[in-house]
Amino acid sequence: MDSRLLDILVCPLCKGPLIYKKDDQELICKPDRLAFAIKDGIPVMLEDEARRISDEVEIK
Repeated sequence: MDSRLLDILVCPLCKGPLIYKKDDQELICKPDRLAFAIKDGIPVMLEDEARRISDEVEIK
């Protein structure tokens, strides 16, 4: 994932910062508890495509 792209990407819902999870190939929004997949090096920043993170899971 290009570090310059990571610097400008924000959550499409709350416009907050995202956490890059390299091992999972996801961008995480802590406030909205969403995980946006990165497919073939391209972030899929669509709410309908995002994975919901349950309240029981701690986001680091």
